[in-house]
Amino acid sequence: MEKQEIRVFNQKELENIVQAFGEPRFKAKQIYEWIWQKGILDFELMTNISKKLREGLKEAYTFNVFTSSHIQESSDGTIKTGWKLQDKSMIESVIIPLPDENRYTLCVSSQVGCSLNCTFCATGKLKLKRNLTDFEIVEQFIQGNKKSNEAYGHNLTNIVYMGMGEPLLNYENVIQSVDKLTNPNGFGYSTRRVTISTSGIIKGIEKLIEDKIKVNLALSLHAPDDEKRTHIMPINKSNKIADLIDVLTRYYDQSKSKISFEYILFKDFNDTTDDARNLVKLTRRFPVKVNIIEYNYVEGVPYTKATEDRINSFAKQLVDNGVMTTVRRSRGKDIDAACGQLANKFR
Repeated sequence: MEKQEIRVFNQKELENIVQAFGEPRFKAKQIYEWIWQKGILDFELMTNISKKLREGLKEAYTFNVFTSSHIQESSDGTIKTGWKLQDKSMIESVIIPLPDENRYTLCVSSQVGCSLNCTFCATGKLKLKRNLTDFEIVEQFIQGNKKSNEAYGHNLTNIVYMGMGEPLLNYENVIQSVDKLTNPNGFGYSTRRVTISTSGIIKGIEKLIEDKIKVNLALSLHAPDDEKRTHIMPINKSNKIADLIDVLTRYYDQSKSKISFEYILFKDFNDTTDDARNLVKLTRRFPVKVNIIEYNYVEGVPYTKATEDRINSFAKQLVDNGVMTTVRRSRGKDIDAACGQLANKFR
């Protein structure tokens, strides 16, 4: 009989497993902590459970550990890793170090490919193969944390769901992975250090409100009106900007979590004075930070980066109107690890 991946079970289900082996329920908490707090993926290393239980678990269960297909290091210190999953699917995750800010961020994927077909993004050209499970998402963190310590001598400080895929279209697995990362019995990260990036899935944000989830949200906006946004992001046809602002207002009112707008500036498309003015209007309902992002080249995409002068004048117009604004310089462009570039090569 094929062994089952043990990380599909929650702590309550683990209690049933250990009791079936004739062990007390509290052993499940110990196993859970070994896996989700210490990142140990080997039953033999779980030294506070009996040899009999370890042997029984080894016979029936396994850890489907990732294997890395490629690791690339950028001149700016960014590290991108390609992972081969058990079904031979491929995903990528990226570590972005900012040592001057004591910030080491892991960008994780939530799906194999993506179904949204944003016209400027390499991942969308792969098409969607499947959702990642919660343990496949968390294993990116486990492996990324090891790599961060090896490369920078520092644990990861922040996790962003901003890699391949749309996180809110894999809602259950993403939220279960957030729970494991933030649970005191797991890795114990503060929800203030977790950001979910979304192209604007209204039903998903409503579910966050219903479930009282409190994480930072980053809306991939990229255009300040429906006509332009629909042109580059087809998802906008069914998730209009006005409706997105309404649901984000409700999310902020309940959670008081940080919300940011991600805005890639494309030359002669969304970088005009009128675009900046319209963007300012969208920031008035709740506190919001606008991250202006340099466009990163993707093969076969008919867009170019806005000029430096236009980027600076666009940012200045936002700041002059009281909008908290940063110009985010791309990291890892030389290894196709920057925003929109994941999977640009292996597609």
